[in-house]
Amino acid sequence: MPVVWLIDAYRAGERGQVRALVDALGWPSETKVLAYRSAVFWPHLIGQANLLGITARSAAQLKPPWPDLVISSGVRNEPVCRWIRAQSGGKTRYVHVGRPWGPLASFDLVVTTPQYRVPVHPRVLNNMLTLHGINAAVLAEAKARWADELGQLPRPLFTVVAGGDSGPFTFGPKAAGRLGREVSQLAQAHGGSLLVTTSARTRKTAERALRDSLDAPHYFYPWGESGSQNPYLGMLAWADRLIVTGDSIAMLSEACATGKPVKMFDLGGMRDADYDTERDFRMGAVLYAFLMRWLWTPLSRDITLVHSRLRESGCAFWTDEVLATARVPAQTDLQRAVDRVRALFPEL
Repeated sequence: MPVVWLIDAYRAGERGQVRALVDALGWPSETKVLAYRSAVFWPHLIGQANLLGITARSAAQLKPPWPDLVISSGVRNEPVCRWIRAQSGGKTRYVHVGRPWGPLASFDLVVTTPQYRVPVHPRVLNNMLTLHGINAAVLAEAKARWADELGQLPRPLFTVVAGGDSGPFTFGPKAAGRLGREVSQLAQAHGGSLLVTTSARTRKTAERALRDSLDAPHYFYPWGESGSQNPYLGMLAWADRLIVTGDSIAMLSEACATGKPVKMFDLGGMRDADYDTERDFRMGAVLYAFLMRWLWTPLSRDITLVHSRLRESGCAFWTDEVLATARVPAQTDLQRAVDRVRALFPEL
């Protein structure tokens, strides 16, 4: 059975993806958590294979026997993973999750999603959504765990997942207030309740605006609240329908995995010019929009490409569109990724 090294990602969203893939493979694995030298940036920018970008203590973890497979994500980990493969004499396969920065031929497999606009290539798997660990067993356990807190509210239950600023899109007080008013009207129209959670990227001003605008029975969880457990999985499990802000592909991926109807909330500017609304201003958003339009494409990501794929597939729609029945693909993105990784080892 192949031995796996997980070179842990340094961003939470990517960390969850690589861990989900390793867990789904079910092969013996070891996690390597690295520390980076912030002043050394050229190895990962010019596609090198070395350990110059990590500390000596981190480098000391990487020694024989070399793994059969290394899985990672993030530009800083690319030179490290290429170095491991080189040290093994090319026997170690290298699987990268997310946006690739080096030449595609320098990976054995890239598992990515539409927003990164990675070209078609024999070594690339272009999934519709990100990898995650949400499945029927996880949801069943969460539903039982949160029955007392969430199961007593009037049905139907509308779970609302709020994100934050992302690239050219801003989730500020204006967008948050509009979201709160829209979902309150939805719950009132159906005699139901709201299960509302913010996330790590939600600004406090947006969180307050969202909470103040709720005008229906609700359970509200401010992300990171001290002394309380995160009910996020319970909210997914108890939801009859879900509304997710369009800034987070990871949250949309997990919502769609529930098999329940999912709607996307437009922060402003996520669709064509025919849909317009009052927007929050953020200078970073203006600069990012300029970057997407005029500068080197790989430096930016376009999450509207994921929105389009979700609508075309029938997996999710905008909040002002007619609600359709949820559609779950016969094979999940995680299953496709596992199959492609296993295909790297034809001898098994």
